[in-house]
Amino acid sequence: MAKDNENHDNLEAVPEEEYAYEIKIPEERVAVLIGKDGETKKEIEEETKSKLDISKEGDVEIKGSDGMLLYTTKEIVKAIARGFNPKTALLLLKQDYAFELIEMKDLAGKSKNTLQRLKGRVIGKGGKAREEIERLTDCNISVYGKTIGIIGETQQVSLARQAVAMLLQGSMHKTVFNFLEKKKKEMMFG
Repeated sequence: MAKDNENHDNLEAVPEEEYAYEIKIPEERVAVLIGKDGETKKEIEEETKSKLDISKEGDVEIKGSDGMLLYTTKEIVKAIARGFNPKTALLLLKQDYAFELIEMKDLAGKSKNTLQRLKGRVIGKGGKAREEIERLTDCNISVYGKTIGIIGETQQVSLARQAVAMLLQGSMHKTVFNFLEKKKKEMMFG
């Protein structure tokens, strides 16, 4: 038993900061992650009890002592990097909220035209398609670069992902919206 206590004492000697992630974000998103006078960075650090080191080139190091909170912090930074507003990204701190990232390069390959067409299908004329999916799923959607990001409650994110996948595979917008309407009714009325 004495030996067990010795190990326990050693655990307490381990420094607080023991977890770290390093991720790369687009340079044009660095200012958004830092925020005016560093406010966004400070808010993320306070909310997640972590430390962010951000380079001008977009290298972000995230450090903290709570593994789960650190993973969430990484997801928040990734969400901001993929075009989300920091306030929306911070929703990931809520219980049952998730961030999903769909890579369009798997479907578009190297073709810029195909990528533009796919983005256009998801966004829709004047942003209507994206807004309709957001409305029907209570999710936030960001189309940025070669990715589509979705933030919302876990169950809703999965629905939004299905809807986006249907659009990317060529389903008609009306078909996708009808699918979502049906799912929404099922959820509301069992």
